[in-house]
Amino acid sequence: MPIKPYRIPFWRRLTRPLLKNAFRLIFHILARVHVVGRENVPKGRPYIVAMNHVSTFDPPFMLAFFPRYLEVMGAIDVWERPGQSVLVRLYGGVPVHRGEYDRRLLDSVLNILHSGHPLLIAPEGGRSHDTGMRCAKPGIAYIVEQAQVPVLPVGIIGTTDDFWKRASRGERPRLEMRIGEPFTLPRLEGKGCSRRDARQRNADLVMKHIAVLLPEEYRGVYAGSDIGSTKTDQ
Repeated sequence: MPIKPYRIPFWRRLTRPLLKNAFRLIFHILARVHVVGRENVPKGRPYIVAMNHVSTFDPPFMLAFFPRYLEVMGAIDVWERPGQSVLVRLYGGVPVHRGEYDRRLLDSVLNILHSGHPLLIAPEGGRSHDTGMRCAKPGIAYIVEQAQVPVLPVGIIGTTDDFWKRASRGERPRLEMRIGEPFTLPRLEGKGCSRRDARQRNADLVMKHIAVLLPEEYRGVYAGSDIGSTKTDQ
């Protein structure tokens, strides 16, 4: 049975600009915001945006300053947290049960991408609560394998757990979004364990593309990653 095209509900088309502008204003008041690499954002095609995930400040920062409106995958528990649940219901998103295979979820994600919308994913599968990146979950490689879309790496700097404390003291910490160049993952070969290993390598490759956008202290298990030159502003 063909999947119906994904369409953003009309009322969310109204609430998303309001939320985006509100968060942009809040972040500009609290921090010094810098975004580089806007020219790398693909036009006229779907893609997956992959970001490092340090704290709860990452998603609103991404949604406020990324040049396009993004569809978002997020852990199901976000829909149950006071405050955050209101925001995710107003903006919309795809709830994920961590560690579970969900065919309906995959269909929803593929529907979004095949309908031409970019999708935001944190390959680590959750917040690290530390600047250093953790090992990627293989899910992003599986989605790319099924959707056949490019990946756009984004490195976020400054959204640590103490951001609010520092900002409320008037420090105006620096927040950065570094948008890298889109790339495609290698085609997977083999079956069974061989294919699962290849999928993990692809997930790690996504993280390495994010790592080269970040300072060394943010790279965590991907410290020393080198995939070639990437333009950033210092």
